[in-house]
Amino acid sequence: MVRGLLGKLASRSLSIAGKWQQQQLRRLNIHEYQGSDLMSKHGINVPRGVAVSSTEEVRKAIKDVFPGEKEIVVKSQILAGGRGLGTFKSGLKGGVHIVKTEEVEDIAGKMLGQILVTKQTGPQGKIVNKVYLCEKLSLVNEMYFAITLDRTSAGPIIIACRKGGTSIEDLAEKFPDMIVKVPIDVFKGITDEDAAKVVDGLAPKVADRNASIEQVKKLYNLFCACDCTLLEINPIAETSDNQLVAADAKLNFDDNAAYRQKEIFALRDTSQEDPREVVAAKADLNYIGLDGEIGCMVNGAGLAMATMDIIKLHGGTPANFLDVGGNASENQVVEAFKILTSDDKVKAILVNIFGGIMKCDIIASGIVNAAKQVSLKVPVVVRLEGTNVDQGKRILKESGMTLITAEDLDDAAEKAVKASSG
Repeated sequence: MVRGLLGKLASRSLSIAGKWQQQQLRRLNIHEYQGSDLMSKHGINVPRGVAVSSTEEVRKAIKDVFPGEKEIVVKSQILAGGRGLGTFKSGLKGGVHIVKTEEVEDIAGKMLGQILVTKQTGPQGKIVNKVYLCEKLSLVNEMYFAITLDRTSAGPIIIACRKGGTSIEDLAEKFPDMIVKVPIDVFKGITDEDAAKVVDGLAPKVADRNASIEQVKKLYNLFCACDCTLLEINPIAETSDNQLVAADAKLNFDDNAAYRQKEIFALRDTSQEDPREVVAAKADLNYIGLDGEIGCMVNGAGLAMATMDIIKLHGGTPANFLDVGGNASENQVVEAFKILTSDDKVKAILVNIFGGIMKCDIIASGIVNAAKQVSLKVPVVVRLEGTNVDQGKRILKESGMTLITAEDLDDAAEKAVKASSG
């Protein structure tokens, strides 16, 4: 839920380039059960729970983890929000259920291996490979808590709201005074005064104030120690025994910290990602799949976004963001073409290279070799400019390939749009 709110807090840019720029940022996203486990290790109160991937594991968990429990919460695990209001393609309504213990195996069995569609997954949905079984807590109050990075204050910012468990975006729009934002000095760290402001924003009714302040400090310390870009709990709740509990766990991590957060990054679930993006990452390519019909291969993020903008200007729609970078090898260019041609929606490919560090002859050789390995069934528009451009054009000309050449970016985009609709 926080994505919409935090997007408004961080930037109100609505340009096409801005949207793709935000999408290009790669951040590890982990499942709720993994986030809860991480929080527990940092001293944060979480419900007792266990993740299972089969009905056999469900039976064992009920016996070993929940003996005597009358009701259990069954949560489908996908890397997308809106699970509670989602619908399985099998017809089952809701990805989160509170059921009697004797019904847990049945409902979990109906979730496992099925596709759950939510407002965040798109119509294709995501497969549920695990469900998270949690104890049913007696909650007396639900609130909202998040930590993210704020450009304005150039550091972490904690967001709190005395109402939670529902759409935070709607609350922020209708009742902006309910949203409390506390920027944290990244050099000083969180102080008791900062944590107290957050607790005041949460306005707990029964939880001990000092204990709540300590929980907020532990959450901030986790955020920093684990290189998080987002920590969201909706709801953070009060229980009937006067405890503040993280009844949800949404955590993202900075990919730049992968080298020092090896245990956390080992939690990555590639089954929840676009397989093309997984292949691209292995080839050290920056790729993001979109919904259009013109595949793009460009060097440099800025040029890639400009290319997508001008495609839109001429009435087309980009099928992807693909930046081969400044030092791409011939093999990487081949891999890039394989990824582009694996998308059935692609009706034309636009190669737009400005040769600086990336030489045009390397790109040209990669295109030729890719054509030999991949069955190119769609038109390819090529615009080359810069270092070794003449050698690159000669390689393409002597290859015997049927290519559409362009003199400049405007010409290339116009030809690509025409080729995709022809």
